[in-house]
Amino acid sequence: MLVSAGLAGSSPQPWRPNVAAAVRYASHRQGPIAFAVRTRTRLWGWHYAETFPSASVIKAMLLIAYLDMPSVRNRPLRASDRALLTPMIRRSDNDAASEVLHIVGSANVYALAHRAHMRRFTLVTGTWGFSRITAADQTRYFLHIDALITPRHRAYAMGLLNTITPVQRWGIAWVRPRSWRLYFKGGWGDGRGWVDHQVALLTRGNERVSVAILTLHDEKHVYGQETLRGIALRLLRGLDSAQAVP
Repeated sequence: MLVSAGLAGSSPQPWRPNVAAAVRYASHRQGPIAFAVRTRTRLWGWHYAETFPSASVIKAMLLIAYLDMPSVRNRPLRASDRALLTPMIRRSDNDAASEVLHIVGSANVYALAHRAHMRRFTLVTGTWGFSRITAADQTRYFLHIDALITPRHRAYAMGLLNTITPVQRWGIAWVRPRSWRLYFKGGWGDGRGWVDHQVALLTRGNERVSVAILTLHDEKHVYGQETLRGIALRLLRGLDSAQAVP
């Protein structure tokens, strides 16, 4: 499904993602692929409503669900909080994610999904990496992710998403337009190419663009990284030189 959909209040824009080029490239890559690009007024995508296993992408949801708990949201973060959340996001630590989910509970994760207006999210508590996500939902979530974070902890959370460890900064991070700031989370399998995902928010002043690229059954992890890079390169072409992105 290839879509360029106008949202409420949309108007002609000076920039749009090169969806056709991204589809041509993705059509010759291994395995199922979906992507979506969203601005405040438009949504573009390909297979964007199809569900994929989340892998570590869900950690960006666990982060905000934890910070929004009544026992956390109105107090300063403790060393114990940071010891869980910082490695979970920056290094994608799985043990930390499992502990965070145990603390947060499924109800709080679903409450966050509801606040973010996700439509097809399903949490799998026993093996959280098999939770189901869509590219459309992830762009909806990331476009205004900062507004979902309690103000006391907003700078901390966004700082984590902006400082992913260098060895995990592939795909979108390789082709980030220079004048745009990147906040993102990746997800991948065990190195054999089960999944390779990235979900991201790009900001420049008051402008913002969210991107989600989901892949399944890649030949190997490095192949998935290249797929992410190739799609992102085509989708984001011209964004740096765009005068405005409504």
